[in-house]
Amino acid sequence: MQRRPVNLSALAHTIAVEMTAAQPQRGLQWRIDDGLWAVADNGLMRIVLENLFGNACEYTVNREDVVIEFTAALIQGGMREFFVRDNGAGFNMAYVDSLFKPFKRLHTDKEFSGNGIGLATVKRIVERHGGSVRAQGEVGHGATIYFTLPV
Repeated sequence: MQRRPVNLSALAHTIAVEMTAAQPQRGLQWRIDDGLWAVADNGLMRIVLENLFGNACEYTVNREDVVIEFTAALIQGGMREFFVRDNGAGFNMAYVDSLFKPFKRLHTDKEFSGNGIGLATVKRIVERHGGSVRAQGEVGHGATIYFTLPV
């Protein structure tokens, strides 16, 4: 792992362009804040954002007015909390503890495809950087995945 200052905003824009190009009919709207930096491994951060953005795209597939946001909160104790928010299917908070466990899925294959390892991968990478992950959601009103990284 090579920790360096990583421009997460630039990385997020690149991934958003790639995902939009792969699904041009969707009309995905991205709101990505500029100036989001962290001290991290660039390749691993790409995996984190690809998983989070991929989930946001997947769970908004039934919406016409898709909005996916990437931004951050305040820096505290040398860590900054970043988050990806979507306006998709969301989830029942009663099952939030299952989200980051490998192969635990809150939706059936008929509803949404996937194998249940994306968020577990995100958690493992973020924790390897000394950070943490958490999630909030509401059925039918989207989800927000938060993660902290050193700055």
